[in-house]
Amino acid sequence: MRLSAERARERLVAHDHGVLATVHPVRGVDAVPVVYAVDDDGYLGIPVDRVKPKASTRLQRERNLEADPRATLLVDHWDPRDWSRLWWVRAELLREMDAGVRADRLADLLAQRYRQYEDRPFVTVLVLRIQNLTGWRAR
Repeated sequence: MRLSAERARERLVAHDHGVLATVHPVRGVDAVPVVYAVDDDGYLGIPVDRVKPKASTRLQRERNLEADPRATLLVDHWDPRDWSRLWWVRAELLREMDAGVRADRLADLLAQRYRQYEDRPFVTVLVLRIQNLTGWRAR
């Protein structure tokens, strides 16, 4: 059953992680798990942090978004015992390059949402504008 944009947004805001898909110039779709925060104006922030180990603080998703600012975030709920509880939401996104103040606000939301981010250990916060939301639920 299709979700309304309002219900899809409610589920997106309430969920705590998803899979971000960007476009790699050679291999195509590049999907990675991420945490995020959503503000009241329809923007989504994805942190690049110093908490989790990484080979570099300049991540491939950033390079992908510089080449092509489009992205998709997929969040879902899976229950192997009760398929009537299944749902997913897909957010079509567009990267905002000059988003200083908005990035700060989203960093605050991330710090409130995730205990690991209380000290704002961000290299940057990727700011993406929500272009469209679609969703589905089993019942």
